[in-house]
Amino acid sequence: MSRILLSHFLGLVGAAIGGVAGFYAFEWLLNRGFYGLAIPGSFLGLGCGMLAQHRSVPRGVVCGVASLGLSLFTEWWFAYHPRYGFLYMIQHLGELGPVTLLMTGLATVIAFWVGQDAGFRLLPWSRRPAPAAESKPPSTGETA
Repeated sequence: MSRILLSHFLGLVGAAIGGVAGFYAFEWLLNRGFYGLAIPGSFLGLGCGMLAQHRSVPRGVVCGVASLGLSLFTEWWFAYHPRYGFLYMIQHLGELGPVTLLMTGLATVIAFWVGQDAGFRLLPWSRRPAPAAESKPPSTGETA
């Protein structure tokens, strides 16, 4: 049981690092005239999946939900933050542009997909065993 908890903890650390890196990567791109709202949430799922040591679909679901929240927070921070509160943006989600909604949905799907998998297998107990050599049954020496 402690191995699973350690794996989930590593995934959580990776998700935090990936989410922060994605947030600042979005800011960097936005300052250069590009709009990559799918980046923060995707990086969150990628960081989680890279550090986790086992495959877990529930972890992927959590990454997808966290990605949705991070994407909405990122949009609010760069578009609404100085003038309106976060609740205002949530109440007016229908007024967001189609590109914003598409990138938010794309980030959620990517975070689910890569967040559920296990990337680097760092710990010895998390490595998959090498495939056994296929052996042929012993021949009896009879020919048909």
